[in-house]
Amino acid sequence: MSTKRQAGLVKKMLAEALGTAFLLTAVVGSGIMAFQLAEGNGALALLCNSVVTGAALIVLISIFGPISGAHFNPAVSAVMALRGDRQIGEMLGYAVAQVAGGLFGVLIAHAMFSQSILQISGTERSGHGLFIAEVVATLGLLLTILLTMKRDAVHVARNVGLYIMAAYWFTASTSFANPAASIARALTDTYAGICPEDVPAFIVAQMVGALLAVPIERALDEGA
Repeated sequence: MSTKRQAGLVKKMLAEALGTAFLLTAVVGSGIMAFQLAEGNGALALLCNSVVTGAALIVLISIFGPISGAHFNPAVSAVMALRGDRQIGEMLGYAVAQVAGGLFGVLIAHAMFSQSILQISGTERSGHGLFIAEVVATLGLLLTILLTMKRDAVHVARNVGLYIMAAYWFTASTSFANPAASIARALTDTYAGICPEDVPAFIVAQMVGALLAVPIERALDEGA
């Protein structure tokens, strides 16, 4: 790999790490704030958490998209590699950056709210219903990205933000839809947390949903 190409990849990985860090800071930080202010009102806490996450995604995709594509999600990067839009090696680098950024974002959220920096979640999220929910959530996310890119690319940020905001409510899992986020959220024992033991099943479901999006998108494209 040439020096110029290496520098370009480093810049893209930095954008992915920063974007994922800010995303997880938004998810975890807004969860902490919402839980504190809602005073036991679960619907209000989820509303606040979902709106903040969706809004953050719109901004983060808008500013980092021109640099790296703003995946912030190994499932998205895997699909882009599978479709031939990006090289596999580049996407592996993205995944490393996304996981590292997500973990850092969680630590920053803890620090801002004067929480213990290092935590392990005790929130159980298991069962076939949540597995199905993560397949559905990730499938919908990838279809939103792929179909919007093909027909209305300038609105990817808006559509992804709105989709995730909605999916918080219509999926039983509150739409993690992101392996990097699932790993990072295992390290927060706050509103947004997930037990480490439940993370592997979530990641499998997310990758299943992401991979299902590829043939579905192709079938829809052929029929257009």
